[in-house]
Amino acid sequence: MAPVVEVIGKPLILGEGPFWDSSSQSLYFVDIVDGSIHRYDVASKKHTSAKLGSEPASLIIEVEGQKDKFVVSQTNDLYVVSWDGVSDKVSSKELLVKLEESKEGTRINDGKVDPAGRLWAGSMGPTIEGKDHEWVPEKGSLYRLNRDKTSSKQLANITLSNGLAWSSDNKKFYYIDTLKYRVDSYDYDNETGNISNEKTIFDLKENNIHGFPDGMTIDVEDKLWIAVFGSAKILRVDPTNGKLLTTISFPSLQITSACFGGPNYDELYVTSANIALTDEQLAKYPHAGSCFRVTNIGVKGFPSLPVKL
Repeated sequence: MAPVVEVIGKPLILGEGPFWDSSSQSLYFVDIVDGSIHRYDVASKKHTSAKLGSEPASLIIEVEGQKDKFVVSQTNDLYVVSWDGVSDKVSSKELLVKLEESKEGTRINDGKVDPAGRLWAGSMGPTIEGKDHEWVPEKGSLYRLNRDKTSSKQLANITLSNGLAWSSDNKKFYYIDTLKYRVDSYDYDNETGNISNEKTIFDLKENNIHGFPDGMTIDVEDKLWIAVFGSAKILRVDPTNGKLLTTISFPSLQITSACFGGPNYDELYVTSANIALTDEQLAKYPHAGSCFRVTNIGVKGFPSLPVKL
């Protein structure tokens, strides 16, 4: 039986950063453009949200051992917020770290926690004036948040920092700089958090795939699930040989990211966007900006990891 795609929640402008909360069986995510954080309760089908402000908010990640505490981003800063997942406002917001000082036009775009509990977050450059989906090149960076709440730059000259994933043996780090149209792997040291030896493991153009590689997750078989913005699909790829194994299509053109969820982590939760689409595109993709629940995928994934502060 083929995977089943179900629309969940209300449509957004730029949905991103899906994070599965196992304790409440809920999906947390953001609308970057709206500057808001969201929660979808699977059992009740209730979709709630809280506005953080006018600045872009690109990630929401639970803080380990602290109920209703999350790390969120606003432009180039990381904050710790308290949110009950129901109210339309957060009850507190404290600055955690400024990742980039006075870099005009850049912003944090995607982030995830490594197996040791450290938060990684990458930035992107500003869009080129008057052009959709074109960015000033090599203005972004990839950072790792350290235990002392300082940050360490891991990669520089990034155009649009996106998907991150780690192998189950904690020895490989997978990363997407969107405008390179590929997925790269690095040797990863879980003790230090250092990465080295970049190698391309999947190239979209070489596989005749149209669109931009965006967010990414990994399953228990160490296969990557790659969201393709502008192609209405998610790809399952074997990073050891670069083979495309599975393609899942969606009624939304701009697929942005994915994470595993459900009681057994055998469901895929997917975010999407509705950015500058034409009337023709909206007619073809009626659920642009929606989130999706994909069942019957035939494999399990890993829990979303909270950050250790």
